[in-house]
Formats: sequence, structure tokens, C-alpha cells
Amino acid sequence: MKKSYIKILSSVFLVGALASCHDLEVPVTTELTTDVFPTTAEQYISASGPAYVALRGNFGAEYFQQQSYTTDEGIMPARGGNWYDGGQNQTFHYHNWTPDNSYINGNWTWLSTIIGVANQTISILSAKMPEGAAKQTGISEMKMVRAFSYFMMMDNYGNVPLDTLYGDFTPRGNTPRAQVFTFIEKEIKNALPYLSDVSGVTTYGRPNKWMANALLAKMYLNAEYYTGTKRYEDCIAACDQIMNSGLFALEPKSSYLKMFYPTNGPQMKEFIFAIPYDPAMTNTFPFRSVNNRSRYDVPRSEVKKFSLPFTPAGAASTLPEFYANFNDVNDVRNGQWLTGLQFMSDGVTPVTVTTTNIGYDQFYTGSSPSAPYTYQVNLTPAVTLRQSVSAFDAGNDEIAWHMGYRNIKFFPDATSLNRNQNNDIPIFRYSDIVLMKAEAILRGGSATLGQTPLTLVNQLRAERTTAPALSSVDLEFIYSERAREFAWEGWRRNDMIRFGKYEGKWGFKTDSDVNHRIFPIPRVALQLNPALTQNPGY
Repeated sequence: MKKSYIKILSSVFLVGALASCHDLEVPVTTELTTDVFPTTAEQYISASGPAYVALRGNFGAEYFQQQSYTTDEGIMPARGGNWYDGGQNQTFHYHNWTPDNSYINGNWTWLSTIIGVANQTISILSAKMPEGAAKQTGISEMKMVRAFSYFMMMDNYGNVPLDTLYGDFTPRGNTPRAQVFTFIEKEIKNALPYLSDVSGVTTYGRPNKWMANALLAKMYLNAEYYTGTKRYEDCIAACDQIMNSGLFALEPKSSYLKMFYPTNGPQMKEFIFAIPYDPAMTNTFPFRSVNNRSRYDVPRSEVKKFSLPFTPAGAASTLPEFYANFNDVNDVRNGQWLTGLQFMSDGVTPVTVTTTNIGYDQFYTGSSPSAPYTYQVNLTPAVTLRQSVSAFDAGNDEIAWHMGYRNIKFFPDATSLNRNQNNDIPIFRYSDIVLMKAEAILRGGSATLGQTPLTLVNQLRAERTTAPALSSVDLEFIYSERAREFAWEGWRRNDMIRFGKYEGKWGFKTDSDVNHRIFPIPRVALQLNPALTQNPGY
């Protein structure tokens, strides 16, 4: 599925084992210093592994939660105190987070770590590798890892420090967001000539020309928000680079959902750049480095249905406001949701739970609270804070645990022996290129390649639904289509901000403070780096 990427990571862990287990009586030449490693072509590739390990870090868990639970897409209420977690999920929903929120703190540390490791790797490769194309490509790939990390940091935290020199510990203050944007753009453009133009197994999980163009397109689409200057023509040009490559295509209706199965990988025609996950891989950084969406998304009552080796929490769900976008019964993307009465995989046998009257409903007032009660699991659309509004608590009974429709786009992995899944997580897909181009034209860019917003959207929908082709599209439709296409893929916050929806009301949230479009710089970061200044409004 992802052999080239895993081979790189395996080499890294082997190197780590050798470095930590050498005998103190053995001559110092056995120590893995830069004098003896890397020295061969294969070792140069292995030396880049730590940056990819770091990149894999929070992306499948805390980073996704920061992009989803702060929007109308996802919510994780407490259930009898479970998953309250110091109120971090509650503050995400209400938009009243503080610099002490552990997600916000953890993601800042994660992104800073990727940048630091990339800086170190660039320094090693620059000093050790012989001059030539391989060196230029290796360094350019590392600069792209760093550029993508800075993009996420800029998108989430606004004015952030720029640090590109390994070994320089000089405290750096906030760089204005527009300047960070310019730095990232320059890094990508400088790297592009040296990146591989191959897409497939050999470059899977590593930046290539197409990943670079996809990142440029995403930046240009949001440029007016980041810098105050519209860049829609540039967005379209970057999208056209990918379209003209002929390397990518929309997955048909029959395989849309399979793109997110545990068996996904470089064979997926839509994947431009993805982060591979494997339950067998461990981590040397203080981050989860796992895709354990099933743990959060699958109701605990459906262990047998999905043959899971653990009991999931099923604590996260969507909100009715977001699910309302899935209003076409002919759309294959509806299949990513668990809703209503639940059946086993045969579609006939009911999923049932046997509990007690009070176990089913903690507010039961009848005469037989301890009497057995068996019911068919029924997922209801809305979340109600029945136990405590102030504690963001829905209750600790079966009614509470089955509130909210659940997303299983990253389909539960029955082959894994732990909570981690084999499902790779795509960052850029070809469908995003199609919709970004359509949106950029609607926002004022020029149509190219004989394509219009209508033809582009109908091209996508032809592979998603059997409903008739549309006769017109507008920006509001693009917004809804992006909800259908990219649910649970970590882009909802980015989309809501660009469309001016992030200050709206959903669920229990009423906050409309525009300062909350970016997160505060964590208190611990301010303490470690006194040159930093807190973001406005915090």
C-alpha cells in the first residue's frame, strides 16, 4: 500500500535502535554521528525519515479536532464526565478557548517540531550529500515538508516566527502573516524545479511537483484572507498545472468511499498527497502519530458490527446543521455516515444492546429501574446537554451515547490489532483541485481550458450522484459541495473562514468574534520565547 514510505521510516527506527544500543566499550566509530551517517545514497533517503515521522504526528488526531470541533462539522460533548477533558472540547465548540487549551498547545508544539526537524535534515543533507540532482531533490522535499508545516501554522496561528536555520536558538518574534505567506510561496517556487514529477508508489507520502502546486492553489485561494490581496488567477494557474499533468482523475461513484478504506494508498487516482498510517509503526516524538478515527467516531455498541479489537468511545458526532448538506438521496457520499436505526453489516440483523431501564435512560422514573431492557441502537441527529449545560454533558446513558450522527469515512480497520488504523489520510485530492478552480473562477478569476464553474462542478458530481446535472452554480453551492466532498478531512475550518461562516451560530455556539479565526499562541510558547506577542483578542 505504501511500501516506499514505510521503508524510509523503518530505516529511521533501525538507525535509532543502533544509536541507542551501542556498547560503551566499542570504539567510538560505531556511534551514529554525522561523520559516519549518512554516507550512502540509501542513507541520505533514510536521513529524511524523522521529518516524515514528525509530520505524521498530530495530523490524524489533535490537528483534525482543531479543524473540525471548532466548526459545525464536529462536536465532542461530555457523556457522564467522559471526554470532558478539562473542557477543551467544550471551549472548541463555544469558541471561548484560552492559551492553555491542550489541543492548541499540542498542535503548536507539533508544527514547531516538524519545522525544527526539517531544518536539521536540510542542514545534514546540505553538508553531507554530494552535489547533484539527488541532493537538490532531497533538500527540496524537506523544504516542502517545512513549507506545508508553516502553512498550517500560519493558517491556525496567524503571525508566527520564521526559523529556518538549524542550531540557531535566537528568540524570534512574530512575523506578519503576509510575510509568512510570501516566505512559503517563495520556498515552494524555489523547490518546484527539483521536485519529482512522478506520482505513484515511488513518491507516495513525499512531496512532488503536484503536491507543491496543490499547496500553492490552496494558499492562493485563501490569499485575500491571509494577505489582503486576491490571487484567484494564480490559484487557477496552479490547478491547471495539476489538471494538465494527466496523472490524476476523479474516483468514480463505485470507489469514492474506498478512497478512505484501510486498503487505500498510491493506487487511488485522486490522491495528490497523503500521509500514510500503519498500526505497526511506532513513534519517537511525543505525538500520537496514529489514525484512530474509529476510536472517536464508532458507537461503542457497534464493536461486533465492525469486528474491532477494542471498544470505541463513539464520543464525536456531527451537528444537524452540517448533516443538512447531505440532502441528495442519490449521492454516494451519504455512505460515510451512520444514522438512525443500526443494523449489522448484513443490513438486516438489528444492532441491539441489553441494559436496564435506568441504564437506557438515566432520568427513568418508573418502578423498575433495574429491570432488563433491550433495544435496537438508534442514532439520533441532535445532541442535547441533558445532564449539565455548564459541563457540556449529554449524560451517561444509552440515549446520550447514541446522540449525533457518526462519520465513518475512514472506515474502521478490522485487520488492526490495536486502535490505530491502516487508512492513509489524504491532504490534497484531485476533487479539491476541481472545486478550488470552480470557486476561484466564481470569485473573479478567468476561466481556462474550456472549463466553467458549472462544468467543473458537474464533472465532480457525475462521479458522486445519479441526480441530474446542475443548470447553475454559485458560491453558496460550492460551500455546500465542499461539505459533502471533504467531510472529516480537516478542511472545514479553512472553508468556513474563507466563506465568512466561522462567526455564525451552530449547536450551542453563538460567539461571533472575528479574532477567533486564529488561535492564541500557547502560554507555554510565550514563556519559552519572550520575543513572541500574543494574538489580538487573547
